[in-house]
Amino acid sequence: MERPNAWKTYDQNTKAEVFAFAEEYRKFISKCKTERECVTELKKLAKSAGFIDLHDVIRNNKKLHAGDRVFADNRGKNLALFIIGREALENGMNILGAHIDSPRLDLKQNPLYEDTEMAMLDTHYYGGIKKYQWVTLPLALHGVVAKKDGTVITLNIGEDPDDPVIGVSDLLIHLSAEQLEKKAAKVVEGESLDALIGTIPLANTDEKDIKEAVKANILAILKSKYDFEEEDLLSAEIEIVPAGPARDYGLDRSMIMGYGHDDRSCAYPSFAAMLEVSAPQKTAVCLLVDKEEVGSLGATGMKSRFFENITAELMNACGDYSELKLRRALQNSKVLSSDVSAAFDPNYPSVMEKKNAAFFGRGLVFNKYTGSRGKSGSSDADAEFVAHIRKIMDNANVFFQTAELGKVDAGGGGTIAYMLANYNMSVIDSGVAVLNMHAPWEIISKADLYEAKKGYIAFLKNA
Repeated sequence: MERPNAWKTYDQNTKAEVFAFAEEYRKFISKCKTERECVTELKKLAKSAGFIDLHDVIRNNKKLHAGDRVFADNRGKNLALFIIGREALENGMNILGAHIDSPRLDLKQNPLYEDTEMAMLDTHYYGGIKKYQWVTLPLALHGVVAKKDGTVITLNIGEDPDDPVIGVSDLLIHLSAEQLEKKAAKVVEGESLDALIGTIPLANTDEKDIKEAVKANILAILKSKYDFEEEDLLSAEIEIVPAGPARDYGLDRSMIMGYGHDDRSCAYPSFAAMLEVSAPQKTAVCLLVDKEEVGSLGATGMKSRFFENITAELMNACGDYSELKLRRALQNSKVLSSDVSAAFDPNYPSVMEKKNAAFFGRGLVFNKYTGSRGKSGSSDADAEFVAHIRKIMDNANVFFQTAELGKVDAGGGGTIAYMLANYNMSVIDSGVAVLNMHAPWEIISKADLYEAKKGYIAFLKNA
């Protein structure tokens, strides 16, 4: 059951649409490299599309009706968007759930130190990464510093062409004989992923008075430009990410290379699909969560009660809340757990089983189950729901394919699907196929991105 290549069927008008949406997305992931940046940008776009803040609705005791568009922001890292449907909420919602966090390097709480007159930042990597991939790259600093007076300072250093960049050094090849004997997981250790950020000592200082003059100079720069002290780093959230914009990839420009395709290549089409829906039969939802790469824990992860609580508030604003109706609304919902899949790589065919692999250009990928080896950690969508999804996609002429994450004993992975399934929702994983997943620079097909948006629109309207 080989699936067709979407590019072969596109006429010139459709190709223009594919490239236009890809460019829109490319600009988004170039600008939004953290979960906070994603929420900030998507809230702005949502407001311009007529969405209002649910917290304002609650505060002003307003009532919501079919067709109303609202959003709820959770701590600046979690976003839920709703378009109220014509049916009662207790009949269920059509939900697109994706995550907006990506693997990266985080600064430790006490990160800044000096060694041999070099100023360094101590890091703790976030999510599953091949640590050796993060050395010798131009890196940028993104994040916030929260001060005791309530001020929150935003940092973005390394993205403007005139900005400096930072980076993690690697051992030169001439002295790396012992290093190259190590297993790949040990070639670069986690505690060695410290970033070099400066080498000039603070001017007009006596070394007897200032022991770490290079570190002092960095602190002086941060104080002058951003107005915070070293102590303020205790309450900072600063992420180190690859510097520079996403780029068209391939001589035919059929792909995009960028940081954070996992999972923003699903999150952005999910959001874009919401903008294409009005007055749906069932309430349409886009749920964007944090912390998926580290187990979905915490107040902004899928395991928090945020979505459940905000749905209760939504039902109350619609004048139709009860605990029983909330339970029914959750249980009767249908979900696409929108997360990326591993694309078949002809350089590494041994870990894939071709009949059940995802390929570039063949459209939106559905994973009936994820997990690893014996389906461990999987929610495993039931056959009836898979059939329902097939019908929706075929009726909307969406190119789609099915896949597993590699051969049975090769590895595996998980998503937020099982957490939503815990409410007894019907859930299946769906998303875009990715090469270099979890690397600093990942690759996707523009055709798959476009078909994902089409598929998500069809789901919101017809599930």
